[in-house]
Amino acid sequence: MKHLHPYTICDIHLENGEEQLDFLLRQAHYCLFWWKQIPLGQLFTAPGIYRNTEEFREAVLDSIDPAITFYAVKQGINPGSYRSAFLSGDQWGFAAAMDAVLGDILYLQLPGTVDVSVIICTRNRADKLQRCLEMLLNQRRVPGEIIVVDNAPQDGSTRFVVSGFPTVRYHLEPKPGLDIARNAGARLARCPVLAYVDDDVLVHPDWAYRVWEAFRDPQIDAITGLVIASALETESQLLFEKYWSFNRGYRDRLYDGSFIHRERTGGAPVWEIGAGANMAFRKGVFEKAGYFDERLDVGAAGCSGDSEMWFRMLSRGMRILYTPRAVVYHEHRAELRALRKQLFYYMRGFTAAALIQHGQDRQAGYVRHFYRVLAPYYLKLLKQGLPSFRGRHRTVFNEISGIFSGTLFYLRNRHRPAEASIDRS
Repeated sequence: MKHLHPYTICDIHLENGEEQLDFLLRQAHYCLFWWKQIPLGQLFTAPGIYRNTEEFREAVLDSIDPAITFYAVKQGINPGSYRSAFLSGDQWGFAAAMDAVLGDILYLQLPGTVDVSVIICTRNRADKLQRCLEMLLNQRRVPGEIIVVDNAPQDGSTRFVVSGFPTVRYHLEPKPGLDIARNAGARLARCPVLAYVDDDVLVHPDWAYRVWEAFRDPQIDAITGLVIASALETESQLLFEKYWSFNRGYRDRLYDGSFIHRERTGGAPVWEIGAGANMAFRKGVFEKAGYFDERLDVGAAGCSGDSEMWFRMLSRGMRILYTPRAVVYHEHRAELRALRKQLFYYMRGFTAAALIQHGQDRQAGYVRHFYRVLAPYYLKLLKQGLPSFRGRHRTVFNEISGIFSGTLFYLRNRHRPAEASIDRS
């Protein structure tokens, strides 16, 4: 993506044939490639990037090949000549190869409901919550329960929205803080699997099923899922997707204790495991690893309660799976002012979480991460941004301010318990 101009998001279902690909070369598109309900890859297109349709089709194959190879290896089969079939226009041959690779992953017999408690933590965003709940209740397989945690609301709009959904449970949490709300939801949940989604996401029709499916493996303690941008129409949205994307790719990835130990020179990047906007846990995890650290709340440390939880779990020998089949669509901030504020709190929370993790395990390398990785990175960005600080460099000062703010926050609150009231200055 060389230019920051609006992109139209386009879902391309390859089982429908390749004729649909030609029009994508005529304007800027963010293409998401699927085989039926399985996401396989992505590609940014714009006029002039590809010389012809054949070159574009090669790029499409390159974008989906890692996922197809992963699924073929997992199934213990050879994907066959799917590339040549696709390039030659042999839709029957391409379909046969894809069904051989993905046939066992596409569901055959589904349960009527899935034993999953979905928890939505929200505050004063009734319009977004309304859309989120509508999507959840139109899942192909409905979750066992949906809990809305209304976090320190300023009005009754959230309660009013929930009242229109008789099967949805409402809980008022008067104490502000995302991780406080997450913990309240965890304690209320009745199902063995707890799934969290943000109120500003729209869930794929198969999301609840795919979350439930991942936990059929008894060795999985938590999962994160694929987060796709729902719009890329403004500079703010494009900057976020290019440099801060929640999208972690189209292949499964398993994280365990070895991920912590092999990254000790500069701190294991637990923030790469996934996004809190789309994550799930076995209920028993909270008994073994504890609840979310309430010092890491938006408005307090900033955020990163999810990545700190993942660090704690991996340190205790638990296993976390990233699965791209559990898909949600996230609404990125449309305005630069909102993005600057968001990234300030991201870096404030990131810094506080890294220092908390350092306190839990001083050999984990998080202090080294600051002077070996972050300091050189931001010095480079400052030099590159001179004198106008456009594009990627628009938010650099907000990010650096967040790092210093997070350090001060940690120093003030490091001796306070993770689930006690804290100094929010």
